[in-house]
Amino acid sequence: MAKRWTAPAPGPIEQWILDDVEVPAPGPGEVTVRVRAAGINPADAKHVAQARPGAQFPVPIGYELSGEVTAVGPDAVGGSGELSVGDEVVAFRVQGAYATEITVPARDVFAKPASLSHAQAANLLLAGTTAAEMIQVTRVADGDTVLLHAASGAVGVSLLQQARALGVRVIGTVGPDADDSADRVRQYGGIPVAYGEGLRERVEAAAEGAPIVAAWDAAGTDEAIDVSLALVAERDRIVTIVRPDRAESDGILWIAGARPESARFRDIARARVLELAASGELDVPVARTYPLADAVEAVRFVMQGHPGGKVALLP
Repeated sequence: MAKRWTAPAPGPIEQWILDDVEVPAPGPGEVTVRVRAAGINPADAKHVAQARPGAQFPVPIGYELSGEVTAVGPDAVGGSGELSVGDEVVAFRVQGAYATEITVPARDVFAKPASLSHAQAANLLLAGTTAAEMIQVTRVADGDTVLLHAASGAVGVSLLQQARALGVRVIGTVGPDADDSADRVRQYGGIPVAYGEGLRERVEAAAEGAPIVAAWDAAGTDEAIDVSLALVAERDRIVTIVRPDRAESDGILWIAGARPESARFRDIARARVLELAASGELDVPVARTYPLADAVEAVRFVMQGHPGGKVALLP
């Protein structure tokens, strides 16, 4: 038997249930993984907060994990090659990662970068592939200067590091009194600027005459969108992961993991993100870990905003 968190019906996280479940033996193309850490993302709660087309409840919670292979089904080949019992792995775009053990499609399982702990690895791929897609759709390249909103958050930190690997200069917004956030932006190669009144002028000063060729919005405020529109000449080089309404009204881009084109790109991007982590170019700062039994408290902490890094559940 395994433990697994489930949303029994659409609604708040307080109604989630920690169940005892039988873990099925892996069938063709599947593997079973003992979970050492499950990553926590706001999407875990948002996607079960209300009924959605195609969602059938109860819904197992969690999309990414790190752990060890305990069983391998016939013809099961992982995303990074052959899998064997005992291999340390990560899995992403799975369902039910908030568990002690899980059987998943082998194609979604990859070798864990040795440079990362299980808590870090469990939080690598959702933010990392989101960041990779934001870079791809805005067509940035070596030497470009880009504006990033919410630069110290999980997606922002991954963007900073992936941009640095490409030779892209990033000006990133942080809270006006958030010294820790500004230090984190500097640590990962960005130039921090405080959001709030006068943001456009501060960004222009930080750019030192260079044009802002693209903008990445992980904040979702009207200020973030408005300043991006004022500074970036081409609207199809502004992307938000938060505000589909502003994307529709202002002609900017919106991406989301549930959209088919985003899902296809992110599946492909997993390998590249893992390569960056394995080479030491992509770090995952972890702020806290919680026992699996405290998942609701952990998700509540993440949803309150500004956790200071990623949060993981440790079964």
